[in-house]
Amino acid sequence: MCKAISILGSTGSIGRQTLEIAGHLDLRVRALSAHRNIKLLEDQVRRYRPALAAVSSDETARDFRPRVRDLDVRVVSGADGLIEAATIDDVDAVVTAVVGAAGLAPTLAAIRLGRRIALANKETLVCAGEHVMNSARDNHAEIIPVDSEHSALFQCLGTHDRGSVKTLHLTASGGPFRGWSRAELMKASPAMALRHPNWNMGKKVTVDSATLMNKGLEVIEAMHLFSVPPDKINVVVHPESIVHSMVEFNDNTIMAQLACPDMRLPIQYALTYPHRLPSRVDGLDVTLLSALTFEKPDTDLFPCLELALDTARAGGTACAVLNYANEAAVELFLRGELSFYGMYDSIRFALDSIENNKDPSLEEITAAGETAKRLVFERNSKCI
Repeated sequence: MCKAISILGSTGSIGRQTLEIAGHLDLRVRALSAHRNIKLLEDQVRRYRPALAAVSSDETARDFRPRVRDLDVRVVSGADGLIEAATIDDVDAVVTAVVGAAGLAPTLAAIRLGRRIALANKETLVCAGEHVMNSARDNHAEIIPVDSEHSALFQCLGTHDRGSVKTLHLTASGGPFRGWSRAELMKASPAMALRHPNWNMGKKVTVDSATLMNKGLEVIEAMHLFSVPPDKINVVVHPESIVHSMVEFNDNTIMAQLACPDMRLPIQYALTYPHRLPSRVDGLDVTLLSALTFEKPDTDLFPCLELALDTARAGGTACAVLNYANEAAVELFLRGELSFYGMYDSIRFALDSIENNKDPSLEEITAAGETAKRLVFERNSKCI
């Protein structure tokens, strides 16, 4: 069990819940990082007294330092600051909860030190899964998934031989637009997309859930985490969000993990593994479950999922292009500058525009991704 942690992205949804768990389990918090929310970061620093606080820019750092001058905390900034937070000494685990591809470099830095990674940043594996998993093996670093679906798969797989796996079944809630028509989806607004029926998540992940892109990204993440090809991963819509994922074995036995939809459970398990300690999450009374519903996803209405599955099969830099292009498209959608289906069109455009490199270096992965992001912004600036 971990005793001291660093949290990358402490002011986001996962970060805030991780700090709650740190208080519950009496874990020491050595480092925190935030993007822009320095008021909340100050509150966190005052309560948890980390040795280091990382912010996104030099300007933000200049604003933040006077607020914590009376505390014994070092303030750093930028990409290098995030790496410092990930590699600070006397830490058992690094919780990677920053949004997007920014999580890749600090995660790799922590892995090279043999740290446990409580992985809540799926983009790290989507963009550079082979590099990350190879580095984890070389440095004897544990990667314990925090995504509820991957945590469920991790728990169901246990010590089973991966050769005995027939199918990994990733469950999806269906998001806020389950049951909508194409005409309704064409008018979907950011405010509508952010009304998730089951989960309390950040804006970017919630929009990804609305398009089902989130589930496509999770397929790519699962491929790398569990060393399975994409044709052994199945997506199933389960609107109750009680079954968090399932593993089907070669003898046609299916093992499932059930719990209330609360991210504190997978976060805590990633920090206490292989132990299970009492949590503050309500128990699940199975006698009150009148029905559990499972459906096939509608990839005609939600084409981002099929696009991600095709990209998973392609591999290479295409996965980074998909991820970076999606980040840009979601940002434009949230700003009201892109429609619901405009996100798909923009991501498709980036994938069609950039040649796929099947065996890329880390530098080539980042370059392809940045090009994809730029193409999406440029394409839509011409449309405004």
